[in-house]
Parts: sequence; C-alpha cells; structure tokens
Amino acid sequence: MKYALALVLAALAQPLAAQAVTECDWRAGASGIVEPWEENSRTFAGGDVRVAYVDRIEPGLSPVWILVLSPPYGVLGDRQCRLVGLTDTTGFADMDFLTLDASYDPATGLRMQVDVKVFDPETSEFLTRPLAMTLDQSSGDIVARFAE
Repeated sequence: MKYALALVLAALAQPLAAQAVTECDWRAGASGIVEPWEENSRTFAGGDVRVAYVDRIEPGLSPVWILVLSPPYGVLGDRQCRLVGLTDTTGFADMDFLTLDASYDPATGLRMQVDVKVFDPETSEFLTRPLAMTLDQSSGDIVARFAE
C-alpha cells in the first residue's frame, strides 16, 4: 500500500503540461460512469462524439478519468475509445462535469474544456485546473493539456 501511494505521489509530482490519452481498458467500464448518466455524459458533433465522467473510486487521489468515444470508426462501425488522465496510469482527483464546454474549429477540430482537480504534493491541497482537449475526428488524435 505504501508503495502504491508513493507511485501515485510521484506521478502527481510530475510537471502538469501535457496530459495522457490512452486506449480504453477496464477503467472505461460502464460501472465507473458517474450516475446519473444523463448528467455525466454528453454528446457532440451530431452524436458522433460522446464524453463521460468516469470515477473508479480508487486510488483515492486519482480515480477520475474522462472517457471519449469518437470517430474514426472501426470496420464494425464502432467508435474509438480513449481515456484522458493525468498520466497513463493516474487519473484526476475529481472533475466538475458541469463545466464541460465545447466548440468546433475547422482548423483544429472539436475543442473541449472541463475543470478537473489534481492533488498538489507540495501543498497537500487539491487544485482546480482547466483541462483543454482537442479532438481531430478524421485521425482520432486527441491532445489534452492544462489550459494556461
């Protein structure tokens, strides 16, 4: 347990510039979508893009992930599934899903922003940070960074 906590704290102590976007795994399971689903899941781009608030409960300092289902579509008609977190293995401390906002820029793609909380090991406090994400629906590339 101490080792796991040390790993989480070490990951959280890293610079907070680019965030991680990974392929979906067990963390993306429906049991983690925060209820009520209709308040913690939204669609964009005519329903082609779905964003959901996922809370896996543990680890306590970083259980929250952003689930993104989006084009491009696979050969069976399924959308790609991605998770956005602080690192590849660390989520956020919390998220204010009500702040999720989106706009479309033809030059860059679908732009989304949501407030997330991260643990600051230097102050032992939780900081609210605006997270900006850009999705290129043709390539499927998602870039996530804390907004300046």
